[in-house]
Amino acid sequence: MKKLSLTLLAALVATSISANSAFAFDKDHSTLVFSKSQGPYSELFISGIQPILEKEGYTVKGVDVSDLLQADIALNEGEVDFNVEQHTAYMQNFNKSQDGHLAAITPIPTVLAGVYPGSKNDLSKVEDGDVVAVPNDASNTARAYNILEKIGWIKLDPNIDKTKATQNNIIENPHKLKFVEMHSMSIPAVATDFAYVVITGSVVYNAKVDPKTKLAEETIAPHLLLQVVVQDKYKDSIWANDIKDAYQSKEFKEYLDKNNDGLWFVPDYSKEAK
Repeated sequence: MKKLSLTLLAALVATSISANSAFAFDKDHSTLVFSKSQGPYSELFISGIQPILEKEGYTVKGVDVSDLLQADIALNEGEVDFNVEQHTAYMQNFNKSQDGHLAAITPIPTVLAGVYPGSKNDLSKVEDGDVVAVPNDASNTARAYNILEKIGWIKLDPNIDKTKATQNNIIENPHKLKFVEMHSMSIPAVATDFAYVVITGSVVYNAKVDPKTKLAEETIAPHLLLQVVVQDKYKDSIWANDIKDAYQSKEFKEYLDKNNDGLWFVPDYSKEAK
């Protein structure tokens, strides 16, 4: 009986160690500092990831920043350890334009761009001459026209880089749709002035647009998935890998299963789930 109990105890200890084996815990870097915004990605980190890291022994601190450029500058200068607000395309542009040394370590849940109702709430009601609002910043403008091509409303020149698509690249527009390009944050407030609107990413969340009203959504390209970003020199560090493992953990998956109302597109972590 005593021998059996010892065997059972050993099995329980082994199971406990295995359950936490994904996390190494960096005792030399036990305080993690991230740049915090008012958008959905910081909030998801705080509610879903921070508790996992704190359970592993880390102290997590957020530093408020005004915009993503300032967040990347702070990261590049070592004032913070990481941020969770950008996709690979933005990061690469920052590295090129600001002599940055940033690296992405894992994709994270992302809010997809989509076509939402304006004065019309059904894609089948589209008519000749309808006016569609789309974001006016370059990467999101391209995303918008790609979604509109996906649903068959326009056709883009097949010879272009679709990630840089503009209105000038539309070669077929059978409904003679008109496009108004405007600041993405302004679109939800004036949605009913248009037949349909394209709303992207964090704007859906910040404007409290119900994601269930979405009429169509993008097929997101890998370079537009949000990422955890760190300085390049720390991409293989113990603490960076622990952040990565937290996002890919079973515990975070369970959190998302309970808290995703259709807002989040979740990368496939199945091959790496811990």
